[in-house]
Order: sequence, then C-alpha cells, then structure tokens
Amino acid sequence: MNTYEDAYDKWLDHQIRTEKSARRRELLQRGLGHGTVELLRSIWYPTIGNLDHLHAEFEVRDYNNGCRYLDLAYMPGSKKGCVEIHGFRSHARDIEASRFKDLCMKQALLALDDWLFLPIAYLSIEEDAGVVKQLVLSFVGKFLSTTVNSELTWAEAETIRFARTRMKPFTPKELSAHLQLSEHRTRVVLRSLIDKRLLLVASGTQRYRTFRLA
Repeated sequence: MNTYEDAYDKWLDHQIRTEKSARRRELLQRGLGHGTVELLRSIWYPTIGNLDHLHAEFEVRDYNNGCRYLDLAYMPGSKKGCVEIHGFRSHARDIEASRFKDLCMKQALLALDDWLFLPIAYLSIEEDAGVVKQLVLSFVGKFLSTTVNSELTWAEAETIRFARTRMKPFTPKELSAHLQLSEHRTRVVLRSLIDKRLLLVASGTQRYRTFRLA
C-alpha cells in the first residue's frame, strides 16, 4: 500500500526529472516550503487521496515578461487553479510595502488570466484543519462540477454534485445532512442513482454503508 511519503517522493521526483526550466528545477531540488509540505501531508493527501494534477513552484509569466512562482498549481485538463500558503509574516502589521504590493499584483494577474485562486494561512493548517479540508474539497469540486443529466430530480442531481466534491466514499447520513432530507428519503435517492448506474456501493452488503461515483 502506497504511503503519503511514497506518493510525495514519486510526485516531486517526476517534476524534477521532467522540468525543462533550470530555475524551477533548482527550486524543486531545494525542497518545497514548510507550509506547502504541511498542506500536502496533513490536508490535501488525506482528503483527496492523491497528488494528481498538482505542480509545485509552477512558473507563470507576468506583464513584464518576468517569472512568478506559485506554491501549488492544480491543473486538471485545461483548467487552472492556484493554492498559495501564507505565513504569518505575509500578513503581519509590519509587512514591507513592496512585498504587500507584489502579493496583490500576483493575485490580480492570476485572476485576470482565469486562475481560480485559493489562499490558505499556515496558521489555519495548524489550528483549523477541518475547515481547510472542506476548502480543499470545495476547491477541487469546482473543477469537477460539470452539468448533470437534466432528467434527474433535484435531489439526484445534487447528490451527483455532492459526490464529485467529496472525492471519497460518503455515507447516507452525510448526504442526508447536505440535502436536508430524512435518511429514509436519502436512501431512496441513492437506490435510484444506483439503478441508473450513476453511483456504486463502496462498502456494505445487506445494508449499504458508503457510496461513490460510478
């Protein structure tokens, strides 16, 4: 069974070996920032289950043809997302004016180039891990939330959207809370989606316990 350490080493090694930019390769070889590593170790990998589509120290160009580097770029297909981890100093009262201006400019350039931007405070990773996990799930869900079959009921359609953002098996109780329906009614919705081959049972035999996308 692959561990996070195995997945991380393979992921980083692949990026170093395939990188053509000498500057980015050097940054990767130095090792990622502590905040980035902690986000991947304690939040991203346990929540999403993989490091697919993530690119560390991703290089982008600004208006002056200079290079800027993103902590993490999330790029499934042609879509573009950026995750930036901010240490306390970057928000401290005595932050240098030039550094503050540069942070604002970086975010503005990303927004104008159609990047979905997710800033995360390092303190939140330490103190509010549950909240950050939900932010990451919602962030990833933005890239997976495509239109659903118009023939589905609202509850069925919302269940499919919910399953896409979860990225891991979910229980009827979790779905019931999301839909604000009774657990009995929720199981009716789940059975309908299984019959339509849109959901699969992830665990359980006589009484299904968890579900996932087909």
